[in-house]
Amino acid sequence: MEECNSSLVVESSYPDLVINVGGVNLGDGNRKMLQETQREQEKARVTQAVCALLNSGGGVIRMEMANKDECLVELGQDLEQSLRDLIESLDLQAFFEFKQQRRRFYIFVKSWSSEDNFVKPRICSLSSSLYCRSGTSALPMDSREAFDFLRKRKAKILGKKSSSEVLSVINQNLNNSDPADLVFQKGHLEHGEILPFPKSQSVEFKQCTEENIQDYVATIIPQYVSAFANFGGGYLFIGVDDMSRKVLGCAKENIDRSSLESIVAKAIATLPVVHFCSSEPGVQYSTKIIDVFKGGELYGYLYVIKVEPFCCAVFSKDPKSWMVNDKDIRSLKAKEWVGMMTDPNPVPPSLSSCLIKLAEAFESQLSLSHRPPLCRPVYSKKGLEHKADLQRHLFPVASDHLRYTPESLWKELFSEHEGLEELINRQMRPFSQGILIFSRSWAVDLNLQEKEGVICDALLIAQNSPPILYTILRKLEAGGQDYCTRKAFTLKQKLVNMGGYTGKVCVVAKVLCLSPESSAECVEGAVSPIHYPRSYSLADTQQMEALLQALVIVLLGFRSFLSDQLHCEVLNLLTVEQYELFSKNLCENRELFVHGLPGSGKTIMAMNIMEKVRNVFHCGTDRILYICENQPLRNFKDICQVTTRKAFMKNSFDFKNIQHIIIDEAQNFRTEDGDWYGKAKTMTQRANPCPGILWIFLDYFQTSHLSCSGLPPLSGQYPRAKLTRVVRNAEPIANYLQREMQVIRHNPPHNIPPRFLGMISEVEWAQGVQGSLKIETNLPIQAMFTYVADTCKCHFRKGYSEKDVAVLVSTTAEVERYKHDLLRALRKKRIMQLSDACDMLGDHIVLDSVRRFSGLERNIVFGIHPRTPESAILHNILVCLASRAIQHLYIL
Repeated sequence: MEECNSSLVVESSYPDLVINVGGVNLGDGNRKMLQETQREQEKARVTQAVCALLNSGGGVIRMEMANKDECLVELGQDLEQSLRDLIESLDLQAFFEFKQQRRRFYIFVKSWSSEDNFVKPRICSLSSSLYCRSGTSALPMDSREAFDFLRKRKAKILGKKSSSEVLSVINQNLNNSDPADLVFQKGHLEHGEILPFPKSQSVEFKQCTEENIQDYVATIIPQYVSAFANFGGGYLFIGVDDMSRKVLGCAKENIDRSSLESIVAKAIATLPVVHFCSSEPGVQYSTKIIDVFKGGELYGYLYVIKVEPFCCAVFSKDPKSWMVNDKDIRSLKAKEWVGMMTDPNPVPPSLSSCLIKLAEAFESQLSLSHRPPLCRPVYSKKGLEHKADLQRHLFPVASDHLRYTPESLWKELFSEHEGLEELINRQMRPFSQGILIFSRSWAVDLNLQEKEGVICDALLIAQNSPPILYTILRKLEAGGQDYCTRKAFTLKQKLVNMGGYTGKVCVVAKVLCLSPESSAECVEGAVSPIHYPRSYSLADTQQMEALLQALVIVLLGFRSFLSDQLHCEVLNLLTVEQYELFSKNLCENRELFVHGLPGSGKTIMAMNIMEKVRNVFHCGTDRILYICENQPLRNFKDICQVTTRKAFMKNSFDFKNIQHIIIDEAQNFRTEDGDWYGKAKTMTQRANPCPGILWIFLDYFQTSHLSCSGLPPLSGQYPRAKLTRVVRNAEPIANYLQREMQVIRHNPPHNIPPRFLGMISEVEWAQGVQGSLKIETNLPIQAMFTYVADTCKCHFRKGYSEKDVAVLVSTTAEVERYKHDLLRALRKKRIMQLSDACDMLGDHIVLDSVRRFSGLERNIVFGIHPRTPESAILHNILVCLASRAIQHLYIL
């Protein structure tokens, strides 16, 4: 493995990735005077650092001029050529700009992005470490050749079912009638004998000129075994004259047969291999030591390695490619490198159900084809706003003036802090077009911890300026600039590596201090110790909007439940309504009742709010409690303590450190074990005069009982917020929900406040999402099970899987009553897996009650004989059932 040079230092005092490569001699004249070893060492340091930045979102290379020149110098032709080789382009300016400040020299590196995914690899490398056979030579593949080879090999493999089928599509020249194989089968040859075949695509000759044949063989194995394995297999004959084909052998006194076999086995076993197929074998090979006689006596040995075709990819060693990881620069292993190199699509074709779900229910908001290497895919539900629409709604750029946003926040801030408006206006005088985005804390917006003493933050996106992040402090204090720098660094990295921005970008960190006595400005530290080239300023409205669209993904992106199915990170976007709820000032909304309609994303919001609580109040997971009614929801939380309502009421000692409580699906809570609301409120208010957070999410339309819920009366649920944008369900299911909700509205159960039901008039439905709704009546119970099995089998033929399906019944007693018969019907269709909702992430069909599945979702939902002893809430149960289905709903 190519280790990273230990003299490279990632510096943490800048709002950007900055790598200090130390002293470097610059200028052609100076570099030509260096010894070759020193010149190559300096070049290696520079290219490793540049490669790491290209693959990590861009940044700055800082070097000290080791030569004594006082005047301006150029980088040097050999260094420039190494950069051209790295990006495989003559256009250095597309990715690099150079600047000298006294005796420091800077290389400004833009993040790598591929212009055409089918031509250009997704990451940069100094060497692929992959070899190919070209005629009679073993040649290293450059990045483009490696990318093309891997892409084509992967496409072939993914169309096959087994490694044997894979090998059948790879050109094989190795068979028993091959003359090379006939020689391989022999036990002895004569010295000087001419082999009856030449060097070729599958045959290589090497002479034994070294005394230490073991070391020589170990040296040549990586490139030749890699080349043969990747291109149809072949034979490596060691002891044959390259030109004449004469058998010369290796002198017997120079060979230790057992040692040679051991060295070869070790050398081949350590070659990195990467599989695209389901099999995991290493390189398959066999060896032969053939006696070579001269004048009737044993002279030596001909050593032959027969390399079988390899199904996937064999490397000579790990590729030479680097990334920045926190404060370290690490080299990529072959498997990670291949994954980043070739696959802009995060979904393996084997997970075809996920592909169907993405295609039918989601729209791509960020294609990885032309994006920086660390980007993750971003999707939103169909029928919702595109990131460009979200940007125009949240962060519009005026053509003729500088806009302050959000209006309610900056007016509130200006009224709270005397002198703040004057301070901000004075800072904005040089800028005539753009947008200034205020936040109580950009740190919290970026998932960082908030700092006390900060009045607010403001991000300036303006024409003819780089982005500037202002932090306004109440008073000047130590650490203010470092805090602002860390936020600016995080924002820059996320704009590129999460938001997918492909232009040249930096974020300037600037601290302002507002003195209440004098309203005076106080700037701590310089704007930036590194002065970026003018190309890092935003030139026009188009560039500003592109950057703001990346910002939309940074601010509205959250980890999708799809990530657990796809086994990779996938982001979804909040709606404007959800983002406005998420943006609420927690200090002014310590208690909040969130009324959300079915499928409006209440559980998603609960998870995001808990993340925000952790950052605003600097608390660990032991201080935040998530309470839900049903056990399965507990499996989704890893940022807090989690419990059910029953456990919360029974155990007080377990929650003695809790300061903040989030309650989900509260409409289904009951008072049978006591006053849960009173207990939660007491716990969150015990830290007077600064009580904790108590947010309660509920939807009366999904009430599943007629008992007292323990919630305050509607008039006492204040302050409150609403979620009326339904984003989960396909259009036929959404239409069914609307009809059932209207029935509830006109004839509500006695324990639902009638005033709440007026929310249905405010509902917005995502349009155009394909799906299906089928209601089958008068089916005997066994016929229902057969219907489920047949329909599942039909969906599975289309690419869905067991983990897409939930079968919901009315009660937990029915789960036990129906489980055996349903499983028997499924097994007749060779569907073997069935479990309850507590194992939601497993590869099986879920069978559970409607109540226990509340707050969860699956693509395909069957409701078997939905009913309830309390007829007054039947339509509520149907709403709860239907809202669980994303695409296909069957009510039997």
